[in-house]
Amino acid sequence: MNTPKAPKRAVNGVLLLDKPAGISSNTALQQARRLFAAQKAGHTGVLDPLATGLLPLCFGEATKFAQYLLDADKAYTATLKLGEATTTGDAEGDIIECGRSDIGVDEFQAACAALTGPIRQVPPMFSALKHEGRPLYEYARRGITIERKARDITIYQIDILEFAPPQAVLAVRCSKGTYIRTLAEDLARHLGSFAHLTALRRTATAGFDIAAAHSLEVLAALDTDGRDALLLPCDVLVQHLPAVQADAATVADVQCGRRAPFSGSLPNGQPLRLYAADTQDFVGLVEYLPQGCLKAVRLMNTAAD
Repeated sequence: MNTPKAPKRAVNGVLLLDKPAGISSNTALQQARRLFAAQKAGHTGVLDPLATGLLPLCFGEATKFAQYLLDADKAYTATLKLGEATTTGDAEGDIIECGRSDIGVDEFQAACAALTGPIRQVPPMFSALKHEGRPLYEYARRGITIERKARDITIYQIDILEFAPPQAVLAVRCSKGTYIRTLAEDLARHLGSFAHLTALRRTATAGFDIAAAHSLEVLAALDTDGRDALLLPCDVLVQHLPAVQADAATVADVQCGRRAPFSGSLPNGQPLRLYAADTQDFVGLVEYLPQGCLKAVRLMNTAAD
């Protein structure tokens, strides 16, 4: 006899998940969603199955604001194996080329310095970028190479945590759109050799830190109240945006889709966090128009718990 499924709940908030190795970001999301019995859930950017670490998950109303984390800077701890290139750029691929691994720490440090700052990077074939509606990794698995354009990214900092060739462990802070497997290959190319990732861990994104993340095992050991207590409020996803408070009448106008007159000096052309002055509840995102009024951009559902 099949056990009936638990009814779905209107769960709203953000969970900082410590994703394990060996599963996709979507699989991790669905496992967490089942634990919360959440009606709606989404993640804020993909981690490869090989990678572990910080993966913010959004439930319910928080999914409306997930896009604002996609542009966030990120930090990783990356473990490289020098002297070997693989088909995938990581340990899951087959070795296709070998080169020198007798690299000195000074020349490795120089390579890291050369790739720090604004650089251009060609995304790898083994990535989730789409071509004609299909992710590039699907083409790569069929032996098809698609031409990719170089993209502007920024490597803010590379720190060498360990260096014992052929292994090196790096701490990397970078902008959105950075592929660490490509960075590893580019570092080795600068040295006239090859490299691939053997481990990757995301340690920070958008002001969130891995120290505050929770594993699936921890979540599974908790009851419903314990899991719910780990959820962060929806507005943590947009804390980088300016905030404004408004009275109940203004909030009501915005929620009804009307342009609400507002007196004050506010920045134009960017979303603002709107809060109800009397309750301090997060209403959603609005835009301040030059005509002196607030216009809704993306709002919380007032019927959501």
